[in-house]
Amino acid sequence: MKKNVFEILKEKLQRKPDRYFEGVGRRKTAVARVRLFTKAGDFTVNGKLHTDFFKTLDQQKIAEEALQKMKLFGRFRVSVKTNGGGTHAQAEAVRHGLARCLIKFNPDFRKRLKRAMFLKRDPRAKERKKFGLKKARRAPQWAKR
Repeated sequence: MKKNVFEILKEKLQRKPDRYFEGVGRRKTAVARVRLFTKAGDFTVNGKLHTDFFKTLDQQKIAEEALQKMKLFGRFRVSVKTNGGGTHAQAEAVRHGLARCLIKFNPDFRKRLKRAMFLKRDPRAKERKKFGLKKARRAPQWAKR
């Protein structure tokens, strides 16, 4: 038997959406929008598992560092959408966003995450090139004759 549109909409409204906490992490030009779902699950970045998205073990550890610090890795389903920058900057942006999510989940985590420097956005970025120079500060080679 075919259901009409109103029955389908009613079913969708009755289904309880998953509860999550959201945070935005940034580093250089990389931005990561992190969602921390209260049910256990996998850690996905841009639709891939974080182990597939971040190729090196170092980047994988950076991305999951906030959860590891609080000993909560594997207890949440994490969904991340990230863009801009390189993969290393994206991993650090994910860590920053995860730390912000964890504080929304439990404000008591703030002290430990702040001490680990996960809440501060790393402000370092590439300096712009100035005219008359080869790079930001590198002057052209000087010749006496």
